[in-house]
Amino acid sequence: MDFVSKYQGVVGRVFGNDNSSSNDDSYVERLLDRISNGSLAEDRRSAMAELQSVVAESRAAQLAFGAMGFPVLLSVLKEERDDVEMVRGALETLLSALTPIEHARSSKNEVQPALMNSDLLSREIESISLLLSLLSEEDFYIRYYTLQLLTALLTNSPNRLQEAILTVPRGVTRLMDMLMEREVIRNEALLLLTYLTREAEEIQKILVFEGAFEKIFSIIKEEGGSEGGVVVQDCLELLNNLLRNNTSNQVLLRETMGFEPLISILKLRGSTYKFTQQKTINLLSVLDTIALILHAGSQTDPGKDTNGSANKTVLVQKKLLDYLLVLGVESQWAPVALRCMAFRCIGDLIADHPKNRDALASKVLGEEPDAEPAVNSILRIILRTSSVQEFIAADYVFKRFCEKNPEGQKMLASTLIPQPHSMVHAPLEEDVNMSFGSMLLHGLTLSESDGDLEACCRAASVLSHILKDNIYCKEKVLKIELEAPTPSLGGPEPFMHRMVKYLALASSMKSKDGNASASGSMYVHPIILKLLVIWLFDCPSAVQCFLDSRPHLTYLLELISNQTATACVKGLAAILLGECVVYNKTIDKDAYSIVDAISQKIGLTSYFLKFDEMQKSLPFTSAKPAMARKPLSRSIAASMSEIEDVEENETNYQKRDDPPMLEMILDSGFIVFVKRLEANIREKIVEIYSHPKSQVAVVPAELEQNRGESDEEYIKRLKRFVEKQCLEIQDLLSRNATLVEDLTKTGGSGSSNIEHKSSSGSERVQIETMRRDLHEYSQRLETLKAEKARIEAESSMHKNTAIKTESDLKSLSDAYNSLEQANDQLEREIKALKSNGGSAVAVPNIEAIKAQAREEAQMESEGELSDLLVCLGQEQSKVEKLSARLMELGEDVDKLLEGIGEDTGIHDEEDDDDEDED
Repeated sequence: MDFVSKYQGVVGRVFGNDNSSSNDDSYVERLLDRISNGSLAEDRRSAMAELQSVVAESRAAQLAFGAMGFPVLLSVLKEERDDVEMVRGALETLLSALTPIEHARSSKNEVQPALMNSDLLSREIESISLLLSLLSEEDFYIRYYTLQLLTALLTNSPNRLQEAILTVPRGVTRLMDMLMEREVIRNEALLLLTYLTREAEEIQKILVFEGAFEKIFSIIKEEGGSEGGVVVQDCLELLNNLLRNNTSNQVLLRETMGFEPLISILKLRGSTYKFTQQKTINLLSVLDTIALILHAGSQTDPGKDTNGSANKTVLVQKKLLDYLLVLGVESQWAPVALRCMAFRCIGDLIADHPKNRDALASKVLGEEPDAEPAVNSILRIILRTSSVQEFIAADYVFKRFCEKNPEGQKMLASTLIPQPHSMVHAPLEEDVNMSFGSMLLHGLTLSESDGDLEACCRAASVLSHILKDNIYCKEKVLKIELEAPTPSLGGPEPFMHRMVKYLALASSMKSKDGNASASGSMYVHPIILKLLVIWLFDCPSAVQCFLDSRPHLTYLLELISNQTATACVKGLAAILLGECVVYNKTIDKDAYSIVDAISQKIGLTSYFLKFDEMQKSLPFTSAKPAMARKPLSRSIAASMSEIEDVEENETNYQKRDDPPMLEMILDSGFIVFVKRLEANIREKIVEIYSHPKSQVAVVPAELEQNRGESDEEYIKRLKRFVEKQCLEIQDLLSRNATLVEDLTKTGGSGSSNIEHKSSSGSERVQIETMRRDLHEYSQRLETLKAEKARIEAESSMHKNTAIKTESDLKSLSDAYNSLEQANDQLEREIKALKSNGGSAVAVPNIEAIKAQAREEAQMESEGELSDLLVCLGQEQSKVEKLSARLMELGEDVDKLLEGIGEDTGIHDEEDDDDEDED
C-alpha cells in the first residue's frame, strides 16, 4: 500500500534517532513476521497476543505497528475467518493501536500515534467494508470488538468514517441490525450510532427509513422509561440527533408513531418523590427532545414554521401541557433544573399559538376546594421561590403568554384590583384565595412590611409583560391607586409613584449596605427600570403621571450621575428620562424644560455617554437573537442535574458590574427595543437643542391697550414685556455659550463629536448656512467647468474647420499653378510648330484659346474665392465671440490660438521648396 510507505517516512523522521523505538520497531516487525509467515497455529496466536500487549503499552510500538502492521492484520481478518481466536486477536490489536496512551510527560505538539493510525485505517474504504462485514459473524466478541473499533475510528476520524459507511452497500443497515442483538452489543451499537448521527444528515435519513424510531422507543420501554439507566439516556440522545434541524424526520415521527411514546416517558411512576440523578438526566433528555420539536419554527423558513405549529398542536392534544404542569408546578420536590426545563417547554409550547395559550389560561390545578388556575400557581412560584433560575424560567411562561396576545394581556390586567389595607401586610402564604391580579399587586406591595424588594421586582417583571405594547393595559394600570402604608402619610397614591418609590428605596438599601444584601436585590434596579421603560413607551399619559411628582425627575438625574450604579442601570435610567422627552405632552414639565435640566445637571455629552456605556455592558454585548441549543450530551446532562441554583456561586460575581443572570432577565427582544428607542431619543434631544423656543407663546392681550389704561401705563407694561423678552434671550445666549464651552472642552471623544456639534442651536445654524453656501458654490463651479469644456470643444472644432479651409485653399492654388504650367507648355509647342514652317497644317487660334481658358479659370477661381471669403468671415466672427467668452472666463486667448498660423506657414514653405526642386 502507498500509505504504508508514507507512514514509514513519518515514523522515521520522528523516531529515527531513538534506540528504544528502534528496538520496538524490530520487535514489532518480528511479531508481524511470525503472524504472517508462521507455520504453527499456536505460535501465530502467541505472536498475536504479544503484539496486542506491546501495542497497548507503548506509543513507539503503536507507531511501528502503523507503519507495517495494518496489511498483515487486515489479511488475517479477510482470509482467516474460520480461526475465531486469530480474528479476535487481530481486532483487539487494531483497537489497541487506535486507543491513545496517556503519559505524564507528553506534550501537546507530540505526535499522537492513535490519531495517525486512525487516519491511516480510515483512508481505505475496503478496510471499513471489511470491518462492517465482520458484524455478520456469529461470534459475540468479534462483533463486540468490531463495534468498539468502529467507535474508536469515529472518535478520531469522524468525517472519513461517515463517508466510508455511506459508500459501503448496506453499511448503515448492518449497524441498525446490531440494535436487536444482545444487550452489550446493542448498547455499543447505540453509542456508535449516537456519535455517527450528530452531523451526518444522510445517515439520519437512512436510520429513520430503517425503522430507528420504533427500535429506539422499544429499547426505552424495555429499560423502564425514565426509571431506566444510561441506556435510556443514549437512546434519547440518538433520538435528538435524528430530530434536530430535520423537518422531514419530525414530520415522519408525527405522522407515523406519533408523540405518545415520547410523552409517556414524562409520566412519573412509582415513588414520584424520589428523583435519582439518572432519572433526572433521563427526564431532562426527554424535555430537550420536546424543546427540539417545539423549536422547529424558523422565521426564514415558512415550511419549518408550519411544522413547528403542527407539532405544538399535536403535543397539546396528547396532554403534554398537563404533564409539564405536573412536573414544573406540582412536583416541587423535583430538582430545580428539571422544573426550570419544564417551564421553558411550557413557554415554547404556547409561543405564537393562540389555542395553546387559551388552553394554559383555562387549566386548573389541584382538586376542589383547593383548585386554582395554572397561571395563579405559576405566579405564586415566581413570588415564593428561593431560586433565581426558577423565577426566570417561570417568568418566561408569562413572557411567551403575553407576546402578540393583546386579549390575554387585557384578561390578566382586568384582575388587577387593589386589596384592602389589611391584606397588604399579609404574608405570601395567605394569597391562595386571591385572584391573579390581586396576588400580583400583593407581591408588588409586600415589600413595605419587611423591606425585601425581591418579591416586588419579580412581580414587576410579570407586570412588564402584561403592559408591553398594549395601550389599554397601560391606561388601566395608571388608574390604580394604592392606600398609603399609614393614614398619617396622606391619601392614596398612583401605582406608578409607588414603583418609583421602591426604585429609590432599592438605591438607599444598597448604599447603606455597600452591596446587594440578597441575590434578588441585584436585579431590583434593572427589572423596575425595565417595567417603567415599557410602561412609558408611546404612552403620553404615563409620562404625565410620572412627571406629576417633581422628585421623580430629580431622582432620575441623580441616578444617572450615581457613581456606584452599574452602567446598565444608568443607561436604562437615561432611556427612561429620554422617554419623558420623546412622548411628552404635558404643559408644566414640557420636553424643553427636561432637556434643559439634562444639560444643566448632567451635561448633554455625559448623558449621551451613558448610552454608549450601557451598550458595552454585559447584558447588551452578550444578547443573542435566538437561544442556541447545544446537544445534551452525557457531560452536559450530568452537570445540569447537579445544579441547584446560581446563588451558590454568587460570590464569584461580586466584582462584576452586572450579575450573570441579568443576561436572561434583559432578553434579546428588550435589548433590540432599547437600542431602537435610544436612536429616537438622541434624534429628538438634538432636534430640541437645535430648535429652541424660537416662537414664544404671547397672549395678544399683552400687546393691546386695555380699556381704561392710560398711554403711560400701557407704555410701561410694554416696556416690562420687552425687558422680560430680553432677559429670556440673554438667558438662552448664556446657556448656548456655556454649552459651546463644554463641547469645546470635551470635543475629543470620537463617538460624541456629532452630538457636540449638533447641541448648540446657533452653531448648527451657522454650519447649515455654510453647508448650503458651499453646496451652491460647488454647483456653480461644476456649471462653469461644464461650460468651459463645451467652449473648448467648440474652439477645437472651429480650429479644425479653419485648418481644413486653409488646406482647401492651398489645393486650389496648386490647381491654378498646374494650369499655368500647362498653358506655358502649349505655347512652347505652338512656337515649335511655327518654326517648322508647317503652313499647310491648320493652326488653331492659340491666343483665343488661351484667352478663353484663362477667362474660365479666372471665373472659377473667383467663385471659389468668394465662397472661401464668406466662410472665413463667418469663422472669424465665431472666433471673436469665443475669444470674448474665454476672456470672461479668465482664459488666455492668444496662448490658446498660438501655433495655428505657424503650422500653416511651415506647410506653405515646405510646398514652395518642393516646387523649387521641381
